[in-house]
Amino acid sequence: MELGLASSRGPAGPSLAVAGRRPRPSLSPPLPCPLSLQIQTRGYSMPTLHHKAHTTVGCQASVAAKYMETPDIVDLDWENLGFGLVDTDFMYMAKCGTDGNFSSGEIVPFGPIALSPSAGVLNYGQGLFEGLKAYRKTDGSVLLFRPEENAIRMKNGSDRMCMPAPTVEQFVDAVKQTVLANKRWVPPTGKGSLYIRPLLIGSGAILGLAPAPEYTFLIYVSPVGNYFKEGLAPINLIIEDNFHRAAPGGTGGVKTIGNYASVLKAQRTAKDKGYSDVLYLDAVHNKYLEEVSSCNIFVVKV
Repeated sequence: MELGLASSRGPAGPSLAVAGRRPRPSLSPPLPCPLSLQIQTRGYSMPTLHHKAHTTVGCQASVAAKYMETPDIVDLDWENLGFGLVDTDFMYMAKCGTDGNFSSGEIVPFGPIALSPSAGVLNYGQGLFEGLKAYRKTDGSVLLFRPEENAIRMKNGSDRMCMPAPTVEQFVDAVKQTVLANKRWVPPTGKGSLYIRPLLIGSGAILGLAPAPEYTFLIYVSPVGNYFKEGLAPINLIIEDNFHRAAPGGTGGVKTIGNYASVLKAQRTAKDKGYSDVLYLDAVHNKYLEEVSSCNIFVVKV
């Protein structure tokens, strides 16, 4: 992808080559175990990069709302999907108290959740999120890409934010449960993907500044197209030299929810000027490329 880069104080500079709600399915007896998805394993060389292995994770989520797995695909305008929230059928929820152990979790209908006004996530921003995708193959099966890496990142972030985290096995199993419960929302091959959003939040009530007494791990999904409206075409980024994305000693190295609201002002200004997003510089020297508001950036010297 080629990005047109520009300083926030001047015109565009040289280019760099850089790497509606639908009806719910009919009710029927609970979906039987075991559930299986293909999971792309980690690979750092070409031979292993294309290897796909089945994982055998036991069912650990109870089914609060009875549903059936159906081969049908929801009738959406897949050609113009875009990247926006589409309410799906089900989500996953698990709770954790002061003992640090998460409940087995359950699949429940997608919808609002109840939180105390004094919940830790609302008052002190004690929360993390992840983002990964599921893809439909030509044979109709569904593929996940390295969900264990997202689980590991959430565990690393939870330590920084003084939160308990589900085990890697619990995380991967919960992702599989949620995707299979919403399989009819996975776009047809080549038409997009099912975006998966795991959340870990301090849901317990707390007044003083301290870790919350209870935590909720939940996952919801939404079918999506390309993130940028340009699709796979080149995008234009503006270099921001007044605001910074992260600072040494801060939380820029973990995916905490508080890292994102702070970029909205610069991002809105950039979009008002016709740019796709903002490219931030480092907070120490204010000259080294750091990252974009919503993603990393890789620069290839040619």
